[in-house]
Amino acid sequence: MLKLDTHAHWFPQQWVETIERDGPKHGVEVSRNEQGRLTASMPGIRLRPNFTPPYIDIPTRLKIMDDARVDVHALSLTSPMVHWAPPEFGAKLAQVFNDGCAEVHQKYPTRFIGMATLPLQAPALAAAEVKRAATLPGIRGVYMPTHVLGKNLEEKEFWPVYEQCEKLGLPIFLHPVSPVGKERMMKYHLGNFLGNPYESGIAAASLVFGGVMDAFPKLDVMLPHAGGTFPWLIGRMDHGTTVRAECKHMTKPTSSYLRRFHYDTITHSDQILMNLIQLVGVDRVVMGSDCPADMSYTRPVDVVERLKDLSSGERDAIVGGNAAKLLRM
Repeated sequence: MLKLDTHAHWFPQQWVETIERDGPKHGVEVSRNEQGRLTASMPGIRLRPNFTPPYIDIPTRLKIMDDARVDVHALSLTSPMVHWAPPEFGAKLAQVFNDGCAEVHQKYPTRFIGMATLPLQAPALAAAEVKRAATLPGIRGVYMPTHVLGKNLEEKEFWPVYEQCEKLGLPIFLHPVSPVGKERMMKYHLGNFLGNPYESGIAAASLVFGGVMDAFPKLDVMLPHAGGTFPWLIGRMDHGTTVRAECKHMTKPTSSYLRRFHYDTITHSDQILMNLIQLVGVDRVVMGSDCPADMSYTRPVDVVERLKDLSSGERDAIVGGNAAKLLRM
């Protein structure tokens, strides 16, 4: 059974070089630390990208994958993505990343596929990049943030992007950026522990209540961190749609959309993962690790294999079968 990690982050070397060379023209502060590694501070972004070898170097990544018994990484750009940049520079960064994914897929076709990034601060450029990226070898989906510069994902300006993704058969994988309420979560790493799952919940709810999931019935969307808060607050949303005037447009309960989404396995709790599987169905869960972050699963296959209440076929589906179908591999 193919073991496919859907939540694995990477910075192509050419992307890092583009940030160092061209970033200062667009407000990026770059420097080198005592180890000679690039550090970069993007305008308006508190989180700095981690340009260490596990995030960049492919031989290092292959060793991590082999040690974890993972066959394939679906490579994605992590925070802060490209949405902080002026539109033209954001489009350039997206193209460099997507081309880098295609290049590494061609070199290692059985080990890496790419999840395209888009300059969503300029939706017309983003829609054009979806069409271009879809022609590249190895691109199997699109990675999008849980919001774009504070705009929730149901905004109509993003609908041409969803239309292209649905038309081209590219699933959308979401990822948190700049969590809501981050000013109150500056200590104890709460912006990650709590903020990231809140972001996933807000993004999923905005797609449901904002009509995106109805307007694009064939669009596949994957939620990170096991859906964050979305699955566990579904009862509140179901009740709310029956009593709140703001939700009178809803023609069916929010819970009916649970199976419109896929969910990765990143819970850090076997009990919660099993609860998720029982709630949404084993066929809606795909393996993820968040590699190589310190909050990642270092052995994501083991996480699934130790769920002995599942059959071997169900475990195989989560480890790779579901993702292979979703990503049309």
